[in-house]
Amino acid sequence: MLEASNNNELPAIPGKRYFTIGEVAELCQVKAHVLRYWEQEFPQLSPVKRRGNRRYYQRADVITIRQIRSLLYEQGYTIGGAKQKLSGEEIKEDTSQYRQLIRQTITELEDVLDVLNAPVR
Repeated sequence: MLEASNNNELPAIPGKRYFTIGEVAELCQVKAHVLRYWEQEFPQLSPVKRRGNRRYYQRADVITIRQIRSLLYEQGYTIGGAKQKLSGEEIKEDTSQYRQLIRQTITELEDVLDVLNAPVR
């Protein structure tokens, strides 16, 4: 089980492409039934469904779920208020900033990996 260093911090998102509902529930510290409910309420959440109707979330979905969690649990928004906030321009800008930050982090980590894998002279 992933542990956060304190109650306000969520665990780091691992470098995987897809996550199961159980993994996302753990990463976002919400129950799986809450995630299924949020999928009905927030059109931004649309995990890939495969065999047996199993859900597979992508990294962007996990970030969106964390935004929803923050709006509802930390900032005190209602479901309706959170929907409005997520559909507003500020969140779209935040999402593009997150994507840029993620791309930059991935590039930096790949550079570190290249250095670590370089032959020793």
